[in-house]
Amino acid sequence: MVEWITSTMNSLGYLGIGFLMFMENLFPPIPSELIMPLAGFTVSQGKMNFQYAVLAGVVGTILGTLLWYYAGLWVGEKRVSELADHYGKWIGVTGNDIDKVNRWFYRHGTKAVLIGRLVPGIRTLISLPAGLSGMRLMPFLVYSTIGTTIWTFALTYAGYALGANYELVDEYLAPVSKIILGILVVAFIVWLMQRRKRSI
Repeated sequence: MVEWITSTMNSLGYLGIGFLMFMENLFPPIPSELIMPLAGFTVSQGKMNFQYAVLAGVVGTILGTLLWYYAGLWVGEKRVSELADHYGKWIGVTGNDIDKVNRWFYRHGTKAVLIGRLVPGIRTLISLPAGLSGMRLMPFLVYSTIGTTIWTFALTYAGYALGANYELVDEYLAPVSKIILGILVVAFIVWLMQRRKRSI
């Protein structure tokens, strides 16, 4: 993975950064925690401009998030609710639950998008509920761009500061990602158990 990321960035430069960050949103196993720190290391060698590297990462990410946003918008809340009513009994989710989640997203959508773009593990997923809830495109773009810029800047600067040890960024963030995902999974399981207790 590291070799492919390195060769792509070396051969395509800023376009490579944008392409890799775009692909990271489609295939989460491609980690921004390696892409942008490598860009920062390349900047430290004088081979790239810091601002352009960050800009390329932000543009690539936003283009990737738009695909998920429009996927949610295309599927639509009604269709997801219908699928939940039909198949959701296997996991304890109903169309009414989907409606509640979407109402929550309507109230907190902008904050959810902004914060979600800063959380490893759900960065690439937050665009889908934004589309499902029918969040307007402009607020989605504004808050996604703010969150993405903060994240991309931080990773690029970390790579710049660490130099040849830029891979340490991924080593430190990988456990954080797993912990956050673990908390989300546990919270979901607890929620399911509480629902089933109430339904008995």
